[in-house]
Amino acid sequence: MPIEFDIKITAKDMYRFNMHHAYTGFQGIFATVIGIGVLAVAALTYGKVETVYTMLYILFGVLFLVYMPVSLWMRSKRQMLVSPVLKETLHYSLDEKGIHVAVNDQTGDLEWNMIYKMISTKSNLLIYSSRVNAYVIPLAQLGGRYGEIKALAGRKLEKYRLRLK
Repeated sequence: MPIEFDIKITAKDMYRFNMHHAYTGFQGIFATVIGIGVLAVAALTYGKVETVYTMLYILFGVLFLVYMPVSLWMRSKRQMLVSPVLKETLHYSLDEKGIHVAVNDQTGDLEWNMIYKMISTKSNLLIYSSRVNAYVIPLAQLGGRYGEIKALAGRKLEKYRLRLK
């Protein structure tokens, strides 16, 4: 029996996906380390260098720490405005063959062997079809079906492709 549910993606859901994707990769980790490092330099050199240098260190540190989240928020809003598919309710059906998604008259199928990985975060279930593309499913909209999905995925995917809580 298939597991069926409807999902309405919001800009907040896309933002959470983009943040997870960015901050679990090299670029996000690097930007965070550099931002914290530059702020540490500002604190360590305060009073030892000219005030303008301290202010520049603080400015660059904050820029490294704030730029990515702000740009990801704007990107998420833009994705929601540009994509007609994301504005609609998506109907998901998961069965022994794979994942089937329907929106209006368009459908898409993703067989289990084509899934790159499946991850659950605090707020989303992410089903990656490649390293960068994923189906974003807000956990709050699953209506208690997460356990069924987790069990089905556990039977169909190799353990290294699963990171479900």
